[in-house]
Amino acid sequence: MALKGTVTAKAVSVKRRSFTRDFKLQIIREVEAGKSQAQAAREYQITENTISKWRKQHHRYNDRAFAGRGHAYTDEARLAELERMVGRLTMENDLLKKLLQKLNEAT
Repeated sequence: MALKGTVTAKAVSVKRRSFTRDFKLQIIREVEAGKSQAQAAREYQITENTISKWRKQHHRYNDRAFAGRGHAYTDEARLAELERMVGRLTMENDLLKKLLQKLNEAT
């Protein structure tokens, strides 16, 4: 029960729209061919900022842009991938050092 004068908020679940790679590339091509971002934004019912962000990602990552479920291939994703690889190689290296040490002790 809410106290007098307080406002209660209800959580509203808003589903985010997701766009395919082809859709994003189509809009980028149209804008680069001369259509204004504002016109494209109105036509496709998206914000100009979204189009700007897609264009930046496309110019930065080229073919890797929008890989996997419409998300950009980011430096953070690459960094996480490399960190996992370093962890795996470190564990493998430690294991090989232990095995080498045991082999040297046995001889």
